[in-house]
Amino acid sequence: MKEKKDLRYLCYPYMRESASTVDFEIRTDSLTTRIGQAASLTKEIPVVHEDLMYLLPMVYHLNGSVRGKMAITEEDVNRLSKMYDFYVAEVKDRIDRFVLPQGTTAACVLHVCRSEAKKSVRALHKVSLEKEVPKRLFDYTHLLANVLFVMAVYVNKINGVEEIPFISKSYPVKRMKKSEE
Repeated sequence: MKEKKDLRYLCYPYMRESASTVDFEIRTDSLTTRIGQAASLTKEIPVVHEDLMYLLPMVYHLNGSVRGKMAITEEDVNRLSKMYDFYVAEVKDRIDRFVLPQGTTAACVLHVCRSEAKKSVRALHKVSLEKEVPKRLFDYTHLLANVLFVMAVYVNKINGVEEIPFISKSYPVKRMKKSEE
């Protein structure tokens, strides 16, 4: 008789796979956890809190779309794009330069979310070297990182925190011209 595994010693069933899919799934799980943390810190800003609560299950849908059935639709990408447009319209005068990831606790956690989303893009790229990944998943993940950035800046704005520009000593950075906005 086969001995039944004690599941308390298994945190994730695919952990020993060598495929990059596992790394993507772990990255997006981390991102989802951070979004939940950000949501807990933004209850006093209803639009941000509601958007983050919407994004929580969406990132898990993104997570499962690589190994399982594609769960991110064009409508999902469009909704995320509209979210991006809303926040950019609110903070466009604050994002014409590279800024330091600082400010309120909620904004700082949103910057961590942005960073986790970028790591998810990178992990998705690694998956794409092993198997085909629909462009829609890349679009969604890239856009998600950008939404989380403008959300962070919006949270700082709502709380009266100024952004601190970062001037690189390594790379020349051009400010956006008004005509590019």
